[in-house]
This record gives sequence, C-alpha cells and structure tokens, in this order.
Amino acid sequence: MAGNRRNTFNEINITPLTDIFLVLLIIMMVIAPLLDNQGLNLNVPEIVKQENIKQDTKLINVLVSDNDKYFIDDEEVMPNELQDVLKKLKGDKPDGLLIQSQPNSTHGAVVKLMDNARNAGITSISVVGG
Repeated sequence: MAGNRRNTFNEINITPLTDIFLVLLIIMMVIAPLLDNQGLNLNVPEIVKQENIKQDTKLINVLVSDNDKYFIDDEEVMPNELQDVLKKLKGDKPDGLLIQSQPNSTHGAVVKLMDNARNAGITSISVVGG
C-alpha cells in the first residue's frame, strides 16, 4: 500500500511569478522616461527692479491698480479693450510691455493682461511689483 500513495507537492513553482515581474519591469522601464516629459511649458516673465528700467526704452507701461483697473499713460483702459489698445501701441513701442502692479492687485488681473498682450503679439513682458 505504501507504493500506491502519491507524493505530496511540497514545492511552489515561482517561474510564472518571475515572468510576471519581468514583464512589469519592462513596462515600467518603457513608461518611466515618458513621465518626465509631462508638464506645462511656460516662459516666466522677467522680473526687474524699477530702478533698472531705462527711461529711453520704448516700453508700453501698464499699471494694474489695487482694484484691478488697467491704466496706460494715466488713462483707464477697460478690460475688454486691452488687446486692441495693446495692438495699436505695439507699433510705436516695440520694446515690449512693462506691467506695474500695485500691492493689492490680484494675480488674475495681471494674468489677464499678460494673455491680452500675448494675443496682441507682444513677446517681451516684464513685471514690476509694488
């Protein structure tokens, strides 16, 4: 009767498990370099001190006031007219745009001005904080 007994299975076959881990490793090695290229390409505006601004440059000066109003040459410009006004001034003042923001102006107002400037074709933007 001892010859009729089956041998019990005492070992675990790890070959399929190893195959799975190798496949996962290869997938991760292929995907990992692709993850580094994600993100948003931004050109951060140049920050300059007000003392470094040349007076002879032909910059469009825009003041963003504390209550988020826009002033170009001491004249208020409505937000919906910004892009048209900046397009007109770009021909006379080709050096770019200088944004002067007062301390309590909002980030959104400055970003809206930068978007309008970009849409008007202005590529050089500087920001002076108040």
